[in-house]
Amino acid sequence: MKHGEIQQNVRQYINGRWETGATTGVSVNPSDTSEVVAEYARGDRHQAELAIRAAAAALPHWARSTPQRRADVLDQIGNEIIRRKDALGLLLAREEGKPMPEAVKEAERAGQIFRFYAGEALRHGRGEGAVGASGVGLPSLHAGVQVDVSFEPVGVVGLITPWNFPLAIPAARIAPALAYGNTVVFKPAELVPACGWALAEIISRAALPAGTFNLVMGSGREIGQALAGSAQVDAISFTGSAAAGAQLQQAATRRTRLQLETGGKNALVVLADADLERAVDCAVQGAYFSAGQRSTASSRLIVEAKVHDAFVGRLRQRLGQLSIGHALEPGTDIGPVADGAQLERNLETVAQAREDGAEHVWGGERMARPSPGHYMRPALFLARPSHRIAREETFGPIACVLRAEDYEDALALANESPLGLCAGICTNSLKHAMHFRRHAEVGMTMVNLPTAGADDHTAFGGHRRLGGARREPGRRASDFYATVKTGYMQA
Repeated sequence: MKHGEIQQNVRQYINGRWETGATTGVSVNPSDTSEVVAEYARGDRHQAELAIRAAAAALPHWARSTPQRRADVLDQIGNEIIRRKDALGLLLAREEGKPMPEAVKEAERAGQIFRFYAGEALRHGRGEGAVGASGVGLPSLHAGVQVDVSFEPVGVVGLITPWNFPLAIPAARIAPALAYGNTVVFKPAELVPACGWALAEIISRAALPAGTFNLVMGSGREIGQALAGSAQVDAISFTGSAAAGAQLQQAATRRTRLQLETGGKNALVVLADADLERAVDCAVQGAYFSAGQRSTASSRLIVEAKVHDAFVGRLRQRLGQLSIGHALEPGTDIGPVADGAQLERNLETVAQAREDGAEHVWGGERMARPSPGHYMRPALFLARPSHRIAREETFGPIACVLRAEDYEDALALANESPLGLCAGICTNSLKHAMHFRRHAEVGMTMVNLPTAGADDHTAFGGHRRLGGARREPGRRASDFYATVKTGYMQA
């Protein structure tokens, strides 16, 4: 697919066949809203139910497939994604607005995720580590008795993924689901249907039994509610807004296993002993890259009083040097936000911050570029903990600085948010770094690194209000995508 070309034949994939939808939709390039990226088939509740039935029918066959077959399928998918990373990156950049180097890197990461779970499928089958379909032997408390702990697929899994990482997040959900023997109904976000379709098109050539993997594109009201209300769906993984996650949780059947990842309000602490240049780099990358559209974005920058003014001055200078432009233009640091509705929400957040009394330092206005797009200058405010900008998630290139008197005050401010996904600290003190790692009330900590970004073989998730979720990525994926069976046998 070339720049400017409309991707057609973006259809549903149900029970091994490509299907048209109930209606037709379009996705638009946020870097140039005059450009249509794709025309796609929009499914409805009926098609979602067909996909669920197909996944349920395919489950016995795929659940009994050998670990080697699962590994071969996932390895084939991963290798093809990596071979096509430039074309997939171009599609991602056009449809979501991520700058081209970031987009290609995400495509490559998606392929690496599939290859990682190819290895997990084999380890799972050989009984290595925490999971093993062939069983993990344990000594019994009774003479002559064998104890075997095995792990089996959960069943039919519904995957509802967001628009901000339209290749990597679906890969991180689809790959483990298939690796552990589940069947899948995949619903990508409506802003990025072509990315979801491109991934499904690669998966469709991997010799999976019909119905093992299904793609249904459409609204959350139609597709999401069908998944949540179906007695045949055994688990649902959702990544998106807190409001949509709450609706899904309310609609889900009691027996459905749920994984909800609904954002964060993450802190980056900067202490007086930190390397300020590195701290500014961490703040810019963590708060503003990907247009701030990451659940791990550090939108609260908590800075010790001794270096507060110096840090703010350097950060303001760095923001003025960033290039905001078309995702395909060389040298673009930050592309547009994903769509017009997101841009309006961001501008409302900026206006609210001003109204609340937060001190405006830089940016926050709509930008005019040569192409019509959803461009916004990165925004920076000085705030107090009571300001809304310091408490509510801002899913855009918006951050605020909070002044802390000392390390203890900074840690207390970092722990004020109930959305404990991740937190970082910039310091040259090993004492403070180690204390922060133990006492930050989050699921992930970073030291002298941006908060945004996590390795795919490690656990990802939050504490506190986000703490009920199982960890999906890495080897802990078996906690969600597999279920435990314990067997006893008299020798």
